[in-house]
Amino acid sequence: MRIDSTEKLGQWQKECQKRIEAQKKRVLVCLGPGCLAGGSDQILEEFKNILAQKKIKDVTVESIKKTGCHGLCARGPLVVIEPEGIFYSKVKKANVAEIVEKTLEKGELVEKLLYTDPESKKKIVDYKEIPFYARQMKLSLRNVGQIDPDSISDYIARGGYAALAKVLKSMKPAKVIDEVSRSGLRGRGGGGFSTGRKWASCAKIESDIRYVICNGDEGDPGAFMDRCIMEGDPHSVLEGMIICAFAIDSPEGYIYVREEYPLAVVNLRNAIDAARQHGLLGKDIMGSGFDFDIKINRGGGAFVCGESSALMKSVAGEVGEPRAKYVRSVAKGLHDKPTVLNNVESFATIPVIIDKGADWFASIGTKKSTGTKAFSLAGKITNTGLIEVPMGITLREIIYDIGGGIPEGRKFKAVQTGGPSGGCLPEAKLDLPVDFDTLTEAGSMMGSGGMIIMDDRTCMVDVARYFLNFLVEESCGKCVPCREGLYQLHKLCVKICEGKADEDDLALMERLSKVIQTASLCGLGTSGPNPFLSTVMYFRDEYLAHIRDRKCPGGVCKELITYSINDKCTGCMACIRVCPVNAITGEKKKLHVLDQELCTKCGSCYAVCNFDAIDIV
Repeated sequence: MRIDSTEKLGQWQKECQKRIEAQKKRVLVCLGPGCLAGGSDQILEEFKNILAQKKIKDVTVESIKKTGCHGLCARGPLVVIEPEGIFYSKVKKANVAEIVEKTLEKGELVEKLLYTDPESKKKIVDYKEIPFYARQMKLSLRNVGQIDPDSISDYIARGGYAALAKVLKSMKPAKVIDEVSRSGLRGRGGGGFSTGRKWASCAKIESDIRYVICNGDEGDPGAFMDRCIMEGDPHSVLEGMIICAFAIDSPEGYIYVREEYPLAVVNLRNAIDAARQHGLLGKDIMGSGFDFDIKINRGGGAFVCGESSALMKSVAGEVGEPRAKYVRSVAKGLHDKPTVLNNVESFATIPVIIDKGADWFASIGTKKSTGTKAFSLAGKITNTGLIEVPMGITLREIIYDIGGGIPEGRKFKAVQTGGPSGGCLPEAKLDLPVDFDTLTEAGSMMGSGGMIIMDDRTCMVDVARYFLNFLVEESCGKCVPCREGLYQLHKLCVKICEGKADEDDLALMERLSKVIQTASLCGLGTSGPNPFLSTVMYFRDEYLAHIRDRKCPGGVCKELITYSINDKCTGCMACIRVCPVNAITGEKKKLHVLDQELCTKCGSCYAVCNFDAIDIV
């Protein structure tokens, strides 16, 4: 069906909603990256196979729906049964028959698959009551986990393309830009620049053509927010891009997706085809006379191509290297033409702003950081996964109330925000409000939203070494301060980890960092020293322990530690079984012995010991 008017979209929306409402039960199977790795595609097929053979009142094969990420990756694979919101976690293919028989046929619960609250030990049925979900507010992730990403009618039923219809029917381009500006939306890719101001600047430039680009590169380790939106709700990205194109009068757009995201490419391609087929993309969108089309451009996975000017070079088929920023991409971007570049989350938020209004959006969050922000929780945290929360929420609320705290009762040590170019914040900063400006003032940054949590078994010098090494590997090498400066900074950090540095090296690293920040060409270089600067700011004692005492307080740096077995050893044999070089010997229920000559300090024994019988000296 081709939608040739905004009225026709409204009629279609009613039909789609009616079809959804006719389904008394809906079984949502998460096919996000985490659940998919746990075999959720097999769970989906098992549901379909069993229901094809059974006749259950109000439940058919059509009741089974694949969705994007539900967020709580630590408990996957996940299955949610609507309308009750029954939340089953750690589901296996073998559990499907029981779910069908008990829950779908008899209305009973499968107790063993329900979520158990770690504090009260009570079973929770409705996922909205689980603390992980209860504290969230989903705007950019509003449809992820709720719709089939391959079904445009699912998206339409939840109000999809209604914001675009509103724009085409009743708004002038200047009014659209004004609405986005008043909302206070700042770029969710990390820069935090005003989205409305960017659009307004681009629209003012005289040119025969303007471009819209969606940055789906997302190269930060531990970040997967954009990936989940592209995989789970691709139409929201398209709708945001089309609205932007209307606002700046652009006929052509690109979505730049990194090579490591093949499912995102497939789902985006299906969404683009469906939108074109229904007259929501391409020529004469919704009979308005406005033309705009989108192509997908696949990146090779270079981290620097997440930087706007390097990304545009890559889209143009050139080497993905940045350029000096005295010329803004809104004036000279792709092919030296005016270009608006926003990331996936920013574009996915635009339809909500148009639909509910700038004032409503601006009322959420803080005065200078409005709305919500999606984060991916990774590292030493109980509830790893994907969340979206109002700006201004504290780090403590995210890590403990939503994330469930640190596993195994260990002590929190630091949280890294902003990706490799971000910074590590200590326990003293846990009550810091999470917004663009506060994080920057604290020596870190919002970045794209990756959040890596570390416990007391983490060496902060080693963390700085790891991220500096990442940045050295990913530097494009175009400018000397970044190429050579980061290399030397990493080399000095390795020297500290090996216990070969003195305090002059530490002072040199601080001076070198200032030079790199001042003289580098793009954001990768200017923010490159951040992993070192933030860790030396908050964990200087650890650096000095490596230098003065030749000790690693975190028990990580191999050259400075020795493993030994103490009297708490029960002779359980666990360490013997995991030691890769047979350095541990002993009999069952007798004290084991570790041969220092053979030990490679891999830490396997330390990781599996449940009796604190392994000492790190």
